[in-house]
Amino acid sequence: MKRKDFLKLGSAAAGLSIFPDILSAKEPASKRSLRFAFLTDIHVKPGSIPEEGMAKALQHVRKLKKKVDFIINGGDSIMDALAATKESTQTQWNLFHKIMDQENSLPVYPCIGNHDVYGWFQKSPDTTDPLYGKTWAVKELKMTERYYHFTKGIWDFIVLDSTQLNPAGGYIGKIDEEQLTWLKSKLAEIPSDHHISIISHIPILSICSGLFFNKTEPNGDLKIQRNLMHTDFLELKKIFMQYPNLRSCLSGHIHLQDEVRYLDVSYYCNGAVSGGWWKGAYQEFKPAYAVFEFFNDGTCTREMVNYE
Repeated sequence: MKRKDFLKLGSAAAGLSIFPDILSAKEPASKRSLRFAFLTDIHVKPGSIPEEGMAKALQHVRKLKKKVDFIINGGDSIMDALAATKESTQTQWNLFHKIMDQENSLPVYPCIGNHDVYGWFQKSPDTTDPLYGKTWAVKELKMTERYYHFTKGIWDFIVLDSTQLNPAGGYIGKIDEEQLTWLKSKLAEIPSDHHISIISHIPILSICSGLFFNKTEPNGDLKIQRNLMHTDFLELKKIFMQYPNLRSCLSGHIHLQDEVRYLDVSYYCNGAVSGGWWKGAYQEFKPAYAVFEFFNDGTCTREMVNYE
């Protein structure tokens, strides 16, 4: 064998010994991720369209080519408990559990939506009923508290209860004083090398909150009502700015979709599984859910999925 041929053969052999290491090299830590589905505003109720729609959305999640690790339920699991009777509320929760049990095996992290709250809008509510208010939703969603924290790798999730009763009527998007104290304490506990995402049913910040009614006021103003976006946003913003590792806030409620980048925090409003409350699209947005991918470098991506 000629020397130059030997050297070529030797080089080729060396290359073969190197390439397997390259091909099997571990993915860079910055690119490792967790992936989850965000399903919000399911609004299930008896009827073929909402029942089949909820089932179809969960089936779609299950059949994703790139699998998700878990589901976050963004609230408004049932059509409405605010003004419903006890019997109607129980029927809706039973239906929700039946479909979840049949169509989902993933871990689910729930959030309380305004329509999950029992009795606030009844004409003569029994406020002494142990199920009155959020107690029933906490029980049905198997939550230890109405707000809580969980960790996935180096990502910390804080789930808020963003619906507060307005004594003058209706409800307000905000967190109460007890919850605010807890939030400040929890944020301070999270290691600075972890990334933080906050979940709320009502958006903390959202342009869609001003577009919900699809019109302007008679004087031309866009109006954001106090039940459509957090009224305590400015206070929360000051807190968030103390934590550069706070990366995102995820919400539902508006049935519309937006993404707002503000002071290095990404705010996502994630449409609705029910679309226009099971009457097709709401404005321009069809029934959908979101798939998020959270990376170890603190970045994230969102894909909105029209599952029909």
